[in-house]
Amino acid sequence: MNALHQYLFDTYRAARLGEPAPPEPGAHDVAVLRALRDRRRFERVLAGRPPRGPVGTALRTALRTVAGRRPRPRSC
Repeated sequence: MNALHQYLFDTYRAARLGEPAPPEPGAHDVAVLRALRDRRRFERVLAGRPPRGPVGTALRTALRTVAGRRPRPRSC
């Protein structure tokens, strides 16, 4: 049984019992991913590191260079 089958069973049961329908599968995926990203950023700040990792910093620098703008000098 997959998530869709379980959702259909739960919807049927809720309709028969007069309860509110459960949320659709995947309805809160974006919120969960945002919360995970925010938590990781928070943990990095607590550890004394920049909120973004080296991959994000390198990607932003590369995109800025490709866009024709020179990267801003980093302040120490």
